[in-house]
Amino acid sequence: MVNETVHKELLKKYRAHFGRDPEVVAYAPGRIEVLGNHTDYNEGFVFSAAINFGTFFAASKCETTGCHLVAGDLMKEVSFDLQHIEASKTDTWQNYVKGTLAGLAGVKAPSCGFDGMFFGNIPLGSGLSSSAALEMCAGLALGQLYGISVDTVTLAKIGQKAEHDYAGCNCGLLDQISSLAGQAGKLVKTDFRSVAFETAELGADACFLMCNTHAKHALVDGAYNKLRASCEQAAAHFAKVLRHPVKALRDVSMAEWAIYKRDLPEAVANRAAHPIGEDERVLKGAELLAKGDLPGFGALMFDSHESSRVLFENSCEELDAVVDAAKKIPGVLGARLSGGGFGGSVVVLVHPRDAETASIALANAYAAKFGKPCDVSVIKPAAGARVLK
Repeated sequence: MVNETVHKELLKKYRAHFGRDPEVVAYAPGRIEVLGNHTDYNEGFVFSAAINFGTFFAASKCETTGCHLVAGDLMKEVSFDLQHIEASKTDTWQNYVKGTLAGLAGVKAPSCGFDGMFFGNIPLGSGLSSSAALEMCAGLALGQLYGISVDTVTLAKIGQKAEHDYAGCNCGLLDQISSLAGQAGKLVKTDFRSVAFETAELGADACFLMCNTHAKHALVDGAYNKLRASCEQAAAHFAKVLRHPVKALRDVSMAEWAIYKRDLPEAVANRAAHPIGEDERVLKGAELLAKGDLPGFGALMFDSHESSRVLFENSCEELDAVVDAAKKIPGVLGARLSGGGFGGSVVVLVHPRDAETASIALANAYAAKFGKPCDVSVIKPAAGARVLK
């Protein structure tokens, strides 16, 4: 279910700005990454979920090749020509839409420009992938507007290419696939080698809390790209020393890592251990979910965060404080950072009956350490992106 208040506000803003109703409206949710951190570009496994926070994109055709895009929260408009879609160094939020439009145009050339506006309720910089949600709702809306039909994986890859070529972040496919493939009450388990995905029931005895620390979360500053480069360096090393094909770190076991890591720089070896261990945790987590073992699944989430903190070094003081507090709160089953890291949010697994008390305890523990509480919201695995009109 979409947030009707946000939807109605978008339509109101669109009418006021463009003087007409949009021809098409699409919606895409953000996502939480539940287990499997930085494994997508290592061709590994991830558990994620689309969430009950998202972004709307409304659009109508123009008679010219001019494209007019408005950020609904800022009510700021940028314009560009359909024949010259280039990345911008100012108002960089437009690059996610520009890159997506360029990808669609590679499938079928649009005949005219558009009047577009996006508006949503995903907290920016929270690690919930507001950028992928924008790409996916823009892709669905503009695809509908121009009669450009692509499948789920193709649209996800168009969004990924927008990140690479227009936003400067060499991300994997996790965020886009999660936004598109989500289902209410279910986790999405994705194999990023085959890009095959399936859903797994979370069950009525569990929900998530999103703890937004508001700590800095800016992956395009190069930190994400450096971590990815370390993983690629390690994969190339293991491809030389192991006696079986190694295309990515997904092909390396923890036992092999322990034996053959010695010729890698210590930092590179440690960073490689993180996605290798995460793959094993995701596969183990699938077994535990199938048995209904939520405490066991939650323990893997705690292990995942510790690996992020110690080996991958993509956590920070604020995220660690939330996870440490979560370990001491009755009813909390697991907690870990969600997303690229370096700030943003922690995702916490709790029983629904304990959600309110755990939320208060987490906010208070954070305030005691940093002087102000973190924002805590109940997260429900939700349906994926879709065209509404």
